Amino acid sequence: MVRRYRFYIFLFVLLCANLFFVHRTFSQNHQNSVADTVQNSPILDHAVMCEEVTDKDPINPAVVFSIKIGKVSCFSVFDPVPEKTFVYHKWFHKDNPSTNKRLTVQPPRWATYSSIQLRETDKGPWRVEISDRKGNLLHILRFSITD
Repeated sequence: MVRRYRFYIFLFVLLCANLFFVHRTFSQNHQNSVADTVQNSPILDHAVMCEEVTDKDPINPAVVFSIKIGKVSCFSVFDPVPEKTFVYHKWFHKDNPSTNKRLTVQPPRWATYSSIQLRETDKGPWRVEISDRKGNLLHILRFSITD
């Protein structure tokens, strides 16, 4: 009878040890895959909306723009950029998709921008969603176009 209990205790300890090591291995593999994804993705350093981009610098950054300027730009800097890849600037006017710009970024650091020409019908709230090539949302910039 005592042998039987020892056998069951031995099996129970063996099962618990097995579950512990399987969980630990799964956890490490998951952490490694998350780290690989982060390491291979560019990191958004900063982003602004501006009137124009000159010599890789945003000119007149703001959150409210006059329709009279004729154009508005989304400027973004990525640092570090581990490998050549793409990012997206998805433009929305009043929550409706307007345009989607695919932009190339390259190591080790990269600044890029996209712009839209303004029309009279473009007044109102806007946003630009910046995402990586896998569709992960990196940042949202909100701004308005007025008279």
